[in-house]
Amino acid sequence: MACDQACDPTRDAGSILRRSMQVGASNQKAVAAILTISGLATLFLLWLIYIHPAADAEHLHLRFLPALNALWNGLSAIALVTGFWFIRQRDIAAHRASMMTAFVFSSIFLVSYIVNHALHGESHFPGHGPIRTVYLSILLSHVLLSVVALPMVLTTFFFSLTGRFSEHRKIARFTFPIWLYVSVTGVVVYAMLAA
Repeated sequence: MACDQACDPTRDAGSILRRSMQVGASNQKAVAAILTISGLATLFLLWLIYIHPAADAEHLHLRFLPALNALWNGLSAIALVTGFWFIRQRDIAAHRASMMTAFVFSSIFLVSYIVNHALHGESHFPGHGPIRTVYLSILLSHVLLSVVALPMVLTTFFFSLTGRFSEHRKIARFTFPIWLYVSVTGVVVYAMLAA
């Protein structure tokens, strides 16, 4: 019969399985590329902060950059919270716009951060005693989680932009609080240094 091949459920199951394996391999390649890019970016930032000599060590030019960086972090945090609120309201378009806005603010922050460290080098906390311990604890958690946040944010965006919403939702529940914490503590670190 003509229907034997066309109606064979094992043939459909086989093609679904092959498609699923192809998508899985595609996901693995994309996530591997994201992890590689994130690792290289982290190594670059470590080199920039701890090895590269500051071009303007006297802080004579662009002294406003740390305050601007705090502003970008704060705007990113606001966009993240707004995006979270929109997804709770099931407003997908507004959620996507808010998260794209947060991504743009975080990207601008990163560029500004790199320029600031290339010019001025590392900042040192002037305080002593328990406040220094608090500052260093916040700074350490901020730095460590920012290293984790970068590949998570990129992976979360990859899944969303490629229509893999199930994977997007699974990772976004972890990405959101980490990204928000990094954005908020970026402002806190600036405030503590400026005080």
